[in-house]
Amino acid sequence: MKTIEKQFDAVKYMREQREQLSDKLSKMSKAEIIKYFRKKKSESKIKPDA
Repeated sequence: MKTIEKQFDAVKYMREQREQLSDKLSKMSKAEIIKYFRKKKSESKIKPDA
């Protein structure tokens, strides 16, 4: 069996993103967290598909 070298490691990327978000949110109050996610939701161009 051949070993394939990954060019993009999705698991590593997701863990890094989760860690960054966790660090950012840990310094915020509950009201600031709600405000942050409402702002992110309005900025997002990706809409859920039903």
